Amino acid sequence: LLQFCKTRDTYDRANKLWSLYQYVANKKGPGTSPIAESGGFIRSRPELAAPDIQLHFLPVLVVDHGRTQMKRNGYSLHICTLRPESRGTIRLKSKNPADHPLIDANYLAERRDLDTLMEGLKIGREIFAGAGLDPYRAAEFQPGPSVKTDAEIEQWIRGHCETIYHPVGTCKMGPDNDPMAVVDHRCRVRGLVGLRVVDASVMPTQVGGNTNAPTIMIAERVAGFMQEP
Repeated sequence: LLQFCKTRDTYDRANKLWSLYQYVANKKGPGTSPIAESGGFIRSRPELAAPDIQLHFLPVLVVDHGRTQMKRNGYSLHICTLRPESRGTIRLKSKNPADHPLIDANYLAERRDLDTLMEGLKIGREIFAGAGLDPYRAAEFQPGPSVKTDAEIEQWIRGHCETIYHPVGTCKMGPDNDPMAVVDHRCRVRGLVGLRVVDASVMPTQVGGNTNAPTIMIAERVAGFMQEP
């Protein structure tokens, strides 16, 4: 997450109330923003066949997924690795179904994931250094101007890396000879009758982008399977 403060770095509660009024009364103004105003796909290395980084541009400063209210103005860039090589685990905590499972995302276990994010952060800084943002740019908020060397960038990423709503693969689809495959090609749970899993968890690997549309496709495909005689 790369963030810059705006040149007009003041917190104006009256402006927030006015924005709320504009939205409620007329469905206009800043309140209509989808927050992720724009995005893009880039390659961290030119030799890659497809982009491995997704960018999300936000016209706000976001900390802790918006749970922390920021009393300053700014803009942000989320930098996401699309095809992480690190693999986590999810296990049962106990026999009690009410207990939360034990989840270990195992972030950055593979060096390639870290290298991809480091390159993405450097590219993001180049984008935000563009002349078009000169009238709006103040100080870099995160990681901050003091984070310069690769070692400093690595340390910052390790302290701030997180998932971004698109986990997959905990009930992966696969062939019969795959001992880790939970469901078959029709999303039927192996070893049980009449039970299917139909969501992003059946994806054996992460898709190169947002998971919403592929999940809808999976659901529609399985709905067709279920209607077959």
